[in-house]
Amino acid sequence: MNNHPIKDMMGVTMEKIKEMVDVNTIIGEPIVIADGTTIIPISKVSFGFASGGSDLPAKIEKELFGGGTGAGVSIQPIAFLVIINGEAKLLQVSMNASSQNAIINLIPDVVDKISDLMGNTKKSDKNENK
Repeated sequence: MNNHPIKDMMGVTMEKIKEMVDVNTIIGEPIVIADGTTIIPISKVSFGFASGGSDLPAKIEKELFGGGTGAGVSIQPIAFLVIINGEAKLLQVSMNASSQNAIINLIPDVVDKISDLMGNTKKSDKNENK
């Protein structure tokens, strides 16, 4: 049994999408700068796919087919994972980040500052007890 033309069109379109979008599109190649800081780009990838076709009536013995396929891809950078001195931070790109996201992104910095403050307080207490 012969393959139907729509199957071939869909196969070619899906292969082209696979070529365009792979894991390196979402999590980009790490960029290492001179001081040892590593920056990893993170992107949001969306794609759509459509296909359609119809067998056409013919007055001759040959089968006629008409159809088409299409696909669209959108790649949007959303963040960078920055690793400095063994510590990782996520920096969002979006200028329109919601206030909830902004608060959530501040939590690690606040925890770091409180930890530093608590560490300094404990060191002070030890020095005073000597």
